[in-house]
This record gives sequence, structure tokens and C-alpha cells, in this order.
Amino acid sequence: MSKAQRQRLIADWLREQRVGSQDELVARLGLAGIVATQATVSRDLDELGAVKLKRDGAIRYALPEEIDAGAAAARLDRLLAEYVTAIVAAGTLLVLRTPPGSANLVANAIDMAALPEIAGTIAGDDTIFLALADGVGPGAFAARLRDRRAAG
Repeated sequence: MSKAQRQRLIADWLREQRVGSQDELVARLGLAGIVATQATVSRDLDELGAVKLKRDGAIRYALPEEIDAGAAAARLDRLLAEYVTAIVAAGTLLVLRTPPGSANLVANAIDMAALPEIAGTIAGDDTIFLALADGVGPGAFAARLRDRRAAG
């Protein structure tokens, strides 16, 4: 089975059933005769853009198209409050600082929120660069993100 086929199968499972862990996906793949490690499943989930959400009292993975705008915004606010330690305007970019290992989590939440002011994100280990859309004032948008972080 190719990587694309495996990812389509995982995406179908995420859409149709509640899947709460990577180990569960590894086991399901094994039952389907597909050998995959947890690391492989983790990369697949990342490439699919899957995120963990709490829905109906249970934690499960969801694909980007399953996340409504309100849930994505609430998740972003929570992660800004929990993980972002600094927001700095730098030219036409914003630089967000996080604890080590947290930048990808926050950048994914920013991407999922689909804010029209943001053209794209680049995340390292503890730093996120936000490229702003044309006409967006970095200082004003940084202040708005700080306000969301404080409210989160």
C-alpha cells in the first residue's frame, strides 16, 4: 500500500469513526494488514492536518474540514494563552515565541483558524513567523493577538 493510500484510509477512519490515539490507528492499520509504526502514523496525521479535539466529551482526531470556525477560533485563543510567551512585530512579519517544542502546535491552530490577516506560517521549535496579508498593519495585528492571548 502506498503512503497516499494509507493516508486516505486514515482520513476515512477519522471522518467515519472516533479515533482518539495514534496507537489506535496503528492497531487498525495492523488489522487491515498494513504495517505502520506510531512515528509513521504521527507523520501521516501531521500531513493530513489532523488535530485532537474534545467533542461530545471524548478526545478524538479531526480533519481540517471537520473543524468549524468557532471551534478553531476557541482552540487558537486557548493555545495563544497557554503557549505564546511573546508576540513581536518585525517588519511585515509577526514573530511568536513559545516554549520549546510548542511552535508547531500553535502554528497549526493559527492555520486552522484561517484568519484572513495571515498569509501563512512557518514554525520552528520555539518560534513562529507569521506572514501577514497585504495591507495588514503588523503592530495593530500583534495587539489583537495579544488581546486574544489575554482573553484566552
